[in-house]
Amino acid sequence: MRSRPSPHPAGSDDAAFAAAALVDAAGQALVLATSAANDNSGVSAAQLRVLGVVDQAGSINLTQLAIALHTAPSSASRLCDRLEAADLLRRTNDDRDRREVWLVLTPTARRLLDGLGRQRQETIAAVLRRMSPDDRAALVQGLQSFSHAAGTPGVADASKAQAS
Repeated sequence: MRSRPSPHPAGSDDAAFAAAALVDAAGQALVLATSAANDNSGVSAAQLRVLGVVDQAGSINLTQLAIALHTAPSSASRLCDRLEAADLLRRTNDDRDRREVWLVLTPTARRLLDGLGRQRQETIAAVLRRMSPDDRAALVQGLQSFSHAAGTPGVADASKAQAS
């Protein structure tokens, strides 16, 4: 069981802190609801994180990956070795600088990530179907506002069609 967070700092916005606790709880519920799909993939959480970073970047070099993962390049390299052996990641040399190695997803990794994404969305949709249409619309509006405030308006824009 998770330990309870310490009381919020003096002078902080009580309403924002209470909302943060609710968002945190919803995030935990989301992780728990969707973790079964990831567990059945045969890929560790650390490996999925690497695939997610490479997916977001399109391609990335090992140094950039290590920075994104907050780990040592040697640890990132070992993760990449395992992913390459599983045909989920490919290393390619830069045409301009042969010493520079770029990491890209393989078609196998793309299928894995797409499948996991579909499974997560199916799980989330099942939960959303148990909500009233008004509650669902309010959630979408809130997520759009949150995404915009967090500086990820593309996420908010993509969710407009999800209200109903």
